[in-house]
Amino acid sequence: MEATSAPAEHAAGPPALATTVSDPADLEREAALADLFDRHYASMLRLAVLLGADDPENVVAEAYYQIYRKWRRLRDAEAAEAYLRSTVCNLTRMRIRHLQVARKHAETPPTEVVASAESTALLQDDQRVLINALQQLPARQREALVLRHWLGLKESEIAAAMGISCGSVKTHTSRGIAALTQAMEARR
Repeated sequence: MEATSAPAEHAAGPPALATTVSDPADLEREAALADLFDRHYASMLRLAVLLGADDPENVVAEAYYQIYRKWRRLRDAEAAEAYLRSTVCNLTRMRIRHLQVARKHAETPPTEVVASAESTALLQDDQRVLINALQQLPARQREALVLRHWLGLKESEIAAAMGISCGSVKTHTSRGIAALTQAMEARR
């Protein structure tokens, strides 16, 4: 009786990695995310900068990664922009909170914070005063004002992005405007 030999592919070692044809749903997801990236990357980067992220590019990249991972669970592809905006807000808030805790427990006092090149390019001289006053606001007031006045979102969209009620959005917005007005008038 003749001995059977191993198939040729096993005799020579592991099979070569073949390119796999992607699932049509994966191709659709890739195309939708590429379109989302093309249309909204710059505005999401601006949002992260205006909310005070020290590393806005990483915040936005993480937001896109999270939406990529959860794409199949999105109820409506049209909600992707709102989900992305909400994720950028949340990640920025978490990053700022993390940095505050890290700085609180740091051995040496932090050195002067240097703005990123992107931050500097986005801000004109006449805007710097306003941005400095904006950075002094509490985080929720700053978020409400940026989402309302820089992105032009409706109260319901802001509430969804921040995870608060519409009444809270009105409160944070009005208190933020009052504080900015006071800071700008005090400067004169």
